Amino acid sequence: MRSLWSGVSAMRRLLSVSAVVAALAVLALGGLYFDLFPGTQSTRPSTGGPPPTSPTGPPAAHVALPPPPPANPVLAPSWPASLSARAVARRLARPAAASALGRHRVVAVAGLGQPGLVWETGSPARIMPASLTKLLTTSATLAELGRQTRFFTTVTADPRTRSIVLVGGGDPLLAVSVPPAAAASTYPRPATLRELAQQTAAALKDDGVRRVRLGYDTTLFTGPAVNPHWPATYIPQNVVSPISALWVNEGREVPGYVQRAADPAMFAAQQFAVELATFGVKVLGPPAPRTNPAGSIQVASVASPPLAEIVEHIISVSDNEGAEVLLRQLAVGAGLSGSVTNGLRVEVGVLAGLGISLSGATLYDGSGLSRQDRLPVRTIIAALQATAAPANPDLRSVITGLPVAGFSGSLWYRFVDDSKAGVGLVRAKTGTLTGVHGLAGLVLTRDNQVAVFVAAADKVKVPKTLAARADLDRIATALSGCGC
Repeated sequence: MRSLWSGVSAMRRLLSVSAVVAALAVLALGGLYFDLFPGTQSTRPSTGGPPPTSPTGPPAAHVALPPPPPANPVLAPSWPASLSARAVARRLARPAAASALGRHRVVAVAGLGQPGLVWETGSPARIMPASLTKLLTTSATLAELGRQTRFFTTVTADPRTRSIVLVGGGDPLLAVSVPPAAAASTYPRPATLRELAQQTAAALKDDGVRRVRLGYDTTLFTGPAVNPHWPATYIPQNVVSPISALWVNEGREVPGYVQRAADPAMFAAQQFAVELATFGVKVLGPPAPRTNPAGSIQVASVASPPLAEIVEHIISVSDNEGAEVLLRQLAVGAGLSGSVTNGLRVEVGVLAGLGISLSGATLYDGSGLSRQDRLPVRTIIAALQATAAPANPDLRSVITGLPVAGFSGSLWYRFVDDSKAGVGLVRAKTGTLTGVHGLAGLVLTRDNQVAVFVAAADKVKVPKTLAARADLDRIATALSGCGC
């Protein structure tokens, strides 16, 4: 009996000792981690400060760890891509012949970073591009102005007359305000009249001014606000806004709604007067058009997002108004008046410098709304190649703005039914007018090559609209499955 209780007691003592040892080990490890014991090295990641110091000596020594082994590549290198014409033709010949695409369809494929075309079908290889035109407009504007360029909306004051002028700087995304609940998720974050009004009111009240007359200046852009090469129905049917150097919500009376303002600049000035009133400055009488007078003093200013972010937005959602503003900014950046004609003239030269030939092209606008526009598919391929080229990092937001099949932009709802295999593997700009449907962008193939492609049809019968779009999705998806 004694030996039995002795054994139990011994076991208890052993368990007690073990518990104490375990507890001490936990404390020791915790102390090491949380720096409780002086003179020990924390295993937390460094925040960039000096090494920990022992209370009795110099900084504690860092333990040198061997470098990690090189990681295996996740994907084989895809630049430049080398595609097989036979393999591409085998994948695309049948979907490219779909009857819903109508009497004129063009499909062209190139390897990313490779000159020339791998495969092409359709003749003549010149199409009504619709919104594929935006690939050229945005590329030229980035090349000419630089990706960090911002556009400023300003307020100036005439100290002699107690009047102020709202000066349009051609900011395509200027808004009245951004609701606080949407601020964190809004991209790109636009400049707002509310911010501009707050700055203006503070400056005026510092000078004891609480009542002013308001003018607005739109002279940065010249020429007709409505392109004469657009169908006459576009403005009355709210397809597009009259283009102005000063507007809010891209000429819409309510953000996200179809209804456009008949005079976007006047509407913006009226909204600015409302905002000023909320900050304690009263506008006397209605706002009136006025050229910013010489000798005026700038009292407030707000800046657009960087051009790179604006381009991503325009490409992703196919923003017609934004593209038209950028075409005019292209002219202004070259020192010319901000007209469509000057913008197109500058665009030709800038694109030529990037190796993008407009030979055989006919362009009348920056958005592709004109049904008289024509582009060779080789020009579109060349533009995509240039924007992806390592030598042109300033153009990269054209590529990063391309909608992702089944996920984002104008492709968020496509590919999800009949072309699921292409979801996430196709990045492409859409081009759409009545009877015109196109895709142009990049595709990751089954063997990790990157293909540049254009697939477009410009004589689609209206009842075949949805079928034609689905057929274009099938063409891009077939290319993604190519072992090329």
